[in-house]
Amino acid sequence: MRINRDRLIAFLMILPSLVAIAVFVYGFIGWTARSSVSAWEGLLPDYTFTGLTNFIDLFNTPRFQIDIRNTAIFTVLFISTCLILGLVLAVLLDQRIRGEALFRNIYLFPMAISFIVTGVVWRWLLNPATSLERLSGLNLLFHQAGLDFLISKWYTHPSFGIVAIVIPATWQMSGFTMALYLAGIRSIPEELREAARVDGANELVIYRHIVMPMLKAITLSAVIILGHTSLKIFDLVMAITQEGGQGYSADVPALNMWYTTFRALRFGEGAAIAIVILLTVAVLIVPYLVYTFRSEVEA
Repeated sequence: MRINRDRLIAFLMILPSLVAIAVFVYGFIGWTARSSVSAWEGLLPDYTFTGLTNFIDLFNTPRFQIDIRNTAIFTVLFISTCLILGLVLAVLLDQRIRGEALFRNIYLFPMAISFIVTGVVWRWLLNPATSLERLSGLNLLFHQAGLDFLISKWYTHPSFGIVAIVIPATWQMSGFTMALYLAGIRSIPEELREAARVDGANELVIYRHIVMPMLKAITLSAVIILGHTSLKIFDLVMAITQEGGQGYSADVPALNMWYTTFRALRFGEGAAIAIVILLTVAVLIVPYLVYTFRSEVEA
């Protein structure tokens, strides 16, 4: 009787959260899915069923095709640079340098800032003005350093403006990757490394053959988290480019969804973009969750 009462109390405690999740997460996902197959345009809802018409039209739209390309470029560059930079920083901090806590906090500080704030600051740093009278931000720094060949149009570049967005995104998230890798490195028993040193292995060999193989789980987790962030990135791009850059060179699906839904009032097509983003994220997240669940069960 006591056990049943405790279970009932526990269930009642989490019931409000379950209801909130059911309504505001899964309920709205279902409503968005229904809207994505409707003819809804304008402020008045129109749930006339149109099948996959919105999705077909969406993938035939030049802007969305550019969005797919930009997302692929951004995801690959963002994840790879964060992993490399985060690993390098973690290895450097693992050398037990003086002031380690200070450097660790400095690297982690960008995580305390929202992408909107980061975007506002980096919009100025990446000022695309190229005339010598109007240079500012990084372009001015390059000019004063005699590196005029590095002066760039950044996010207004007509072909690869999305590459410039990788810079502030990496600046904000590389510290997070560093923390993951540092925690993983510090969890490796020191006895393993000491045994390798006794056998004559130098630090490079130790990191290559002992440390790195034991960080595979950390790398997988980092890829999942960073990939999830990159696929639904919105606020950073919005704060920097406003309209998605010249010729949509820095546009992403989430930004396209916002303008399609709330500027053009094409709610059906906007919902279709949202469902595509959701499915893309699910393709990345669901296999990881299944793998994690199976690992826990086998353990």
